[in-house]
Amino acid sequence: MIDHSQSDILDGSVVVSKHEARNKMGQISHRQIVELVSWVSCNTISLTAYPKASLVDEPVRIQVWGLQPQQRITLRAWLNDETGQLFYSQAFYVSDTEGKVDLEHSPATGGDFQGLYPMGLFWALKPSSPFKRLTKIDIMGSPLHVHLDVYSYLELNPFPDTPPAATTSVQRWFAAAGVQATEVKQGRIRGILFLPPGDGPFPGVIDIYNDVRGIIEIRPFLFASRGFAAFSLPHFGFYDPKTPDHVDLQYFEEAANFLVNHPKVSSAGVGVIGLNKAAEIALAMACFIPQIVATICINGTICVTGPDLRYGDLTIRALPPQEKTNLFNTLWAIDDGRMPGDLRDVARLDSILPIEKARSSILFLVGKNDLTHDSLLYAKLGKTRAEMFGKKDVYLQSYASAGPLLEPPGYPLCLVFINPNTGAAGLWGEELITHSKAQEMSWRETLCFFSNYIPRPQPSK
Repeated sequence: MIDHSQSDILDGSVVVSKHEARNKMGQISHRQIVELVSWVSCNTISLTAYPKASLVDEPVRIQVWGLQPQQRITLRAWLNDETGQLFYSQAFYVSDTEGKVDLEHSPATGGDFQGLYPMGLFWALKPSSPFKRLTKIDIMGSPLHVHLDVYSYLELNPFPDTPPAATTSVQRWFAAAGVQATEVKQGRIRGILFLPPGDGPFPGVIDIYNDVRGIIEIRPFLFASRGFAAFSLPHFGFYDPKTPDHVDLQYFEEAANFLVNHPKVSSAGVGVIGLNKAAEIALAMACFIPQIVATICINGTICVTGPDLRYGDLTIRALPPQEKTNLFNTLWAIDDGRMPGDLRDVARLDSILPIEKARSSILFLVGKNDLTHDSLLYAKLGKTRAEMFGKKDVYLQSYASAGPLLEPPGYPLCLVFINPNTGAAGLWGEELITHSKAQEMSWRETLCFFSNYIPRPQPSK
């Protein structure tokens, strides 16, 4: 019979006494203990994430089981983009009484975030090198491969040397199967048309992405994956590298005519969406181009800024920026050197776009923590102006603590940007959890708004 008061410990094939075991444990390094725990855990812990392949705007359910009750663990997500840049995140969890962790029910207790956020590991992905933004060019040919690791203890090192207890991976796609992308060169217009599988006709959307050079394909691919014909229209720099000295609205009118007359697009009118400067262009299209029936402006202004706007013989002069502007009213006071001026100044009224003339329904999506300019003020002024003239289909949805870069969900958050003109770093004003939640909500709002306000052809009888 074994004497439990002097119970032996099995060390490999050798039985040693407690005294000898204590001496041996004293000679084992912390890393060796962690490796031993990980080795034992690998035989008992399971990690699953499903669906294994999904669009980036769809949720992934992550579960861990085979743990001890109330066991503290670390979950880590990571990926390498097409440039080799590493993005990573980690959070700590505690298993339930059955030894399980289900991110739909288990809150994170620390790490990159805290609280019940099932997609938090995807939201919190950040570059290992500062100021880097995730690069995804081959959107149709390959997904983002997101790796998930679980450690059976609190791993504080963001780049662990020890192997995880379990690992899995998921594929995150920006384009659904069957989506087609075709380059367009017709007249003056240049862009890429993204079409869902099938014969259509589909509701059409013109996507203008800020005032960056060239084309950003992520959002139009997702539009096409959700049943819209999306025409990605560059503001500048797609073929012509020059920065324009004015915005020619007739160029964008040509694009609207192209899309509304495409055989796979509904001819009853198209939508347009833009961010920041592109939101200004989208609003101008709504004011002057009758083919535009639904408009979404993301963190933009309601006046012409930067280059002047021209539409045939009409010229709307740009509002010159001021070094420092104080705006006061009964609700708030604003002190922001990046504001383009007080729009309530009579001398500036000629720069405001005539929103009341728009045939289009209009939705302003606003991140309240936009540090580039006060988008919420502009949206409120635009909505008020429209209502003064009897236009009732202007809507405003704002998101607390969200920054200006409201993108579709699933793309790693960009907290800091590099100004391409000056090379200086700037803050977007985004907070991880609130901004990530705002991106998910605003994307649902976007799809719902366009579905409701872009007419769909009636099926033939």
